[in-house]
This record gives sequence, C-alpha cells and structure tokens, in this order.
Amino acid sequence: MIPHDIIERVPKVELHDHLDGGLRPSTVIDLARQYDVSIPSMDEKELKLWFEQGCKLKSLSLYLETFSVTNAVMQTPQSLTRVAYEAVQDWHKENVVYGEIRFAPILHTMNGLTMDQVVQAVLEGMEQGKRETGVHYGVILCAMRNQSPNVSLEVAKLATAYRDRGVVGFDLAGDESGFPPKKHIEAFQYIRNKNFNITIHAGEAFGLESIWQAIQVCGAHRIGHGTHLVDDMSLDGLRIESMGDLAHFIQDKRIPLEMCLSSNIGTGAAKSFGTHPFIVFFRNHFRVFLCTDNRLMSNTSMTKEMEIACDNFGLTLKDLEKISVNAMKSAFVHHDEKLVIIYEVIKKQFADLKKDFGYSDWN
Repeated sequence: MIPHDIIERVPKVELHDHLDGGLRPSTVIDLARQYDVSIPSMDEKELKLWFEQGCKLKSLSLYLETFSVTNAVMQTPQSLTRVAYEAVQDWHKENVVYGEIRFAPILHTMNGLTMDQVVQAVLEGMEQGKRETGVHYGVILCAMRNQSPNVSLEVAKLATAYRDRGVVGFDLAGDESGFPPKKHIEAFQYIRNKNFNITIHAGEAFGLESIWQAIQVCGAHRIGHGTHLVDDMSLDGLRIESMGDLAHFIQDKRIPLEMCLSSNIGTGAAKSFGTHPFIVFFRNHFRVFLCTDNRLMSNTSMTKEMEIACDNFGLTLKDLEKISVNAMKSAFVHHDEKLVIIYEVIKKQFADLKKDFGYSDWN
C-alpha cells in the first residue's frame, strides 16, 4: 500500500477533465446567488451529495441531470473565467503538472454569449491559473453527439482558430446510444485536414462499433474511456489469451485510452473497481492512464483515482510513474514539450519521492 501523502506528491497528468463536471460546490452556490439561478440546495454539504447521487445510484440519467445545474451557472464570461481558474488551482493542489480541460462551448451560450466569447473567457481563466501556479494546460473543445453536425463543424473551426492560443484538440461527447460519431464526419474531416488533434468518447456506454468508428472513420488519436475494448479480448485472469483486430490495432498503434475509474462505476460502464478493465489494459502494455472525468459528480480527484487503482490493483510507485509518463506521451502538445515535462518534471519528482521515502525497489 502506498500512503496517501506519497500519492498526493506524485506528479500527475490529467487528460480527461470536463470543465462543467469539476466545479467546487461552494462555487456553484456563489454563482447561483450572483446570477439568481435556482439550484437543489444552498447548503454546501447537501448540494455536494445531490451532485453525487447519479454515481451512487449508478444512474446515467441522474448523473447527466446534474450538468444542467453546473451549466446554468456558467453562462457569463466572469463565471467561466472563475471556474477555469479554479480548475487549475485544484490541479495544482494535488500536483498535476500538465492538464487538459474540455468543454462544449455551445452549452454556455444560453444567455447570449457566442461560442467565441465562451472560449476566450475559459482561456483567460486557464492562463491566470497557469501564471499563479505554473501548471501547464491545454483546452479541448467538445461537440455534442445529439446536436446538429453543422454545430460540430462550427466547433471544429473554432478549435483550430485557437490552436496557438491554448486550444489543443477537438472531442465528441454525449450519449453514444443512437448518436454514432460518423454522423459528425464533416467536422472530423475538417480537423484532420488542419493537422489537429482528435479525442472521442467511445466504448463507454456502447461497444466495439463505437470505438471502431471513432478510430477508423473519424480518425481519433485518443479514446475517451474505451472500457468496452475488453470485449475484443479473451482473458485468463489478467492474461490476454487472444485479441481481435481492433484491440491489436489499438495496442500496435499505441492509441491512448483515457481511463476514468470512478466515473465508469457511477455510470455503469464497469461493474466494480475490482473488475474494471484498466488493469488488463495496463498489465498488457496498452497506452492507458488515469483521469477524473467529472470531479464533482464522481467525488474524485487525480489523487483519489490513483489511490483506488493502488488499493484494487496493487500498483507500485513505479506503476504510477508509468501511468504519468503514459499520459504525458499522449498529451496534445508538441514532442519537445512532452520530453521536457517527462524528463525535467515527472521523472525528477519520482526520483525525489524514491529518495525521500526510501523506496529502493519502487514498491
């Protein structure tokens, strides 16, 4: 078992973190008061429990309902800047050395903001957080599966327009059922023609077809969740006896899988921590790493996700280093930037941890 204070000090890389899923309960209350927004409770403890109800009841509908509240208080430049700034602060508190935040600009235009104004406000908050904490960041703009492909194309164009100002990628999020990624093919073709980065939510609530479309039709460079990739494998415990063509392709091409343990349990993508396929992927050398997805709804953090993995899968400090390096290798930044963070930050901090706590064998 790795003590909490050591895991807290581990240098972390967060690549799947939704802006509207990570607000502090106190911030939701402050913004609700400021903008006269009705919310389920003005008591911080009660509100926190309400946000967690979807995960606790393993109800996807309740889980998604909570986002209507966070998005309702994120409809002004000031609120968006504050939430983004606090996200970087929260990363810093648990030693996230590089993070990518994602959000759908269209969800923050209900009170008249343009998507361009939304992006500017978020980038202002992220940059302010970086100046104060030193945490490096990237922003991923999301299109929503259930919305018009024309809107997706508009978001894709917005993402590339801000590529040198903090936006690093394009994502497709939302309910997989009935909304295959190929419906938004024009947006993905635009992104690919611009030599830009793509990650797609796939294989979370739906199976292999969703993952296959994301990669082979839409050109995804990373997969958000991808838990159902295990359906393309025959297992003997943690050992893979055989794999289908899709699993082989993902492993051979080193396509990263963004794993979110707490979120997957809460939405039913996995039945339990102990049976979550993360450890199968990790022990069999897939490019996997840990993420939070929605810190508020899942009552989690990067530290907590690592603790869950250590408790359920017996991970060592060396394993945690591999997870952080895997994530940084998969980040949507240029190669030279990755190398600096891997060798000058992550590996140096792990070496210091080993020395400070006497981990001679990295256990």
